[in-house]
Amino acid sequence: MRRVGIAVLLALGLSLNVAKAHAGDYSGDTLVRVQGTLIAPDSSAKVNINPDYDAHVSTEWIPTLTLTHFFTKNVAAELFCCFGRFNAKGEGDLKGADLGSFWVFPPILTLQYHFDPVSGFKPYVGAGVQYIHYFDGGRSDLGGAKIRLDDSWGFALQGGVDVEIGRGWYLNADIKKVWLDTDASWQDTGVKADVTVDPLIVSVGVGYRFNLSDLLGSRAAPALLK
Repeated sequence: MRRVGIAVLLALGLSLNVAKAHAGDYSGDTLVRVQGTLIAPDSSAKVNINPDYDAHVSTEWIPTLTLTHFFTKNVAAELFCCFGRFNAKGEGDLKGADLGSFWVFPPILTLQYHFDPVSGFKPYVGAGVQYIHYFDGGRSDLGGAKIRLDDSWGFALQGGVDVEIGRGWYLNADIKKVWLDTDASWQDTGVKADVTVDPLIVSVGVGYRFNLSDLLGSRAAPALLK
């Protein structure tokens, strides 16, 4: 009977450990977030054919994902990714003109420092780079010409906070500022523009933290932090 009791206790302890491993882990090395993101370009454009022509890029809400890997207790790298559709509108003597819509793929990679948690709040800061790929856009009011933008690189700063809500889950708020420029042209028109984009990127969402090794069936390293 005693052996049966010991076996039951061992089985119970094992089951609790397995459940804990699959329930999320605040000390895990991987954090995935799903967010709603406002991208607000602080944009302007210098159009080559007339100094009184200007343009701006629309502000849009888009769904985004982030993947964060923790190298140590405080140091991590984050990949931010999404797709979005934006519109270019005329300003100045071009005010009201539709200059074309376009899709973008704008990943951001940042190196982060995460501060130790205080009452479940974990602030962090980061810096890195953004690369934007612009897909060929739609037709514009410039004789029906399609807008084209050159791929570009920019510098990004970031700040945010994760809030523990239980079993490896977090609420998240994040803000990024990116500085980048690109060149725009309209097919077969000779019209070109130097475009300053400089977006402010504000995100809110939910995240889940876990150990990647748990998904592979075993934990290869001790917990990184609580």
